[in-house]
Amino acid sequence: MNNTCETNEPFVDRLVKRLKRSIPQIIGTILGGAAGFIYYYKVGCSSGTCPIKSNPWLMTLWGAIMGYLLVGISITKRK
Repeated sequence: MNNTCETNEPFVDRLVKRLKRSIPQIIGTILGGAAGFIYYYKVGCSSGTCPIKSNPWLMTLWGAIMGYLLVGISITKRK
């Protein structure tokens, strides 16, 4: 019995296929992060009492997560 983990496909080819399938999520995450930062910059919370809106890092992270989730929802509905 041969216990090697060889596949017919090289690792790089599998990685490229996986990245191609993930392009919408990557784009959604980047656009969501940009939108979160723009929201912080334009609207934000100047008093500092809003924990998410007063910090550019948290607002960018929040936007990136929302972008990823929105794209994920739209992709599952299309399939």
